[in-house]
Amino acid sequence: MESSSGLVMRPIVHHTQEAGGAQGRRGVAGPWPRSIPGPGVTSDYARRYAHLVTMPTTVPAYGKEAAERLASMADVTATDGALRRFLHGLPGVDAVGLQARAATLGTRSIKTTAKAYAIDLAISMIDLTTLEGADTPGKVRALCAKGINPDPTDRTTPKVAAICVYGDMVATAKEALTGSGIHVAAVATAFPSGRASLPVKLADTRDAVAAGADEIDMVIDRGAFLSGRYLEVFEEIRQVKAACVREDGSGTAAHLKVIFETGELQTYDNVRRASWLAMLAGADFIKTSTGKVAVNATPPVTLVLLEAVRDFRAATGVQVGVKPAGGIRTSKDAIKYLVMVNETLGDEWLSPEWFRFGASSLLNDLLMQRQKLSTGRYSGPDYVTVD
Repeated sequence: MESSSGLVMRPIVHHTQEAGGAQGRRGVAGPWPRSIPGPGVTSDYARRYAHLVTMPTTVPAYGKEAAERLASMADVTATDGALRRFLHGLPGVDAVGLQARAATLGTRSIKTTAKAYAIDLAISMIDLTTLEGADTPGKVRALCAKGINPDPTDRTTPKVAAICVYGDMVATAKEALTGSGIHVAAVATAFPSGRASLPVKLADTRDAVAAGADEIDMVIDRGAFLSGRYLEVFEEIRQVKAACVREDGSGTAAHLKVIFETGELQTYDNVRRASWLAMLAGADFIKTSTGKVAVNATPPVTLVLLEAVRDFRAATGVQVGVKPAGGIRTSKDAIKYLVMVNETLGDEWLSPEWFRFGASSLLNDLLMQRQKLSTGRYSGPDYVTVD
């Protein structure tokens, strides 16, 4: 992605913390010698896996090699103790360095053709969402129509990536989107609190998949995670992943997005641990938030997720998507996130297949900015539909 400021890819940095000290520093990209403990590696078990979480991005290795790499890490999730040792052995996050990096990336200047490209890309990455108790079939159909044709005055406007609804609205959305290529995403597993028994969560997931959901957005049990019951959370994600397989014999499955509700996880270290936990359990996407709490997606938290998926692919060859959700309302904010993706992961993640925005109001601002670029005039909110 180019800009008038000569935007180029910056070197990847890791936000690790010195072992045994409170003073953090920004680590150096690339693995350190295997015989020397790296920064933040405080146990023999963590040292054993240090190279897995400190490698720079490499060319992905899929298929047999990726399966073998994942299989080699099976002992990490064999017991609760092993999983705990691995997650707590991940390099600690230097909060000051992380926030400074995110702030620096937010100052990049994107103008003219690069800005127009970024706006269209952001529109194509939106999961257009309605998750209200007052949702009706008519409202969902109207939202689907907007997702297919966001700006009726300009047919060149991209379609959104998905329509995100509650499970009981999946069939309505699926019918309204027939032939559009837009996915239907359903929130499940007692969204947004996650406070339900596992059988209820699995039934919730299966119902949405049977109704035609292409994607499932599940929430983790934050209480279990914060209590240190990591294997319990891992098994829940794994079983929800299995419930995403369609029972029609087609062998296909809905993609699984795992929501952490980062505003409730308290620390960046917990966000990194939750990211690795979800990816080890089979998440296709990791997602910041439900949009239903006071603190949702932020640039620093999203940067933690981006670095986690980068390191996970380097370790396993498996590429995982990222979805910040909640609180992203303006084109300026969306472009800052795209710059962050570009400079942390590269353009391989700059597609709706690997990066999404969870939003309900972002689309309108993107459309107004798009109209401004094409006409030279700022139209205002009266020129876009109200969701």
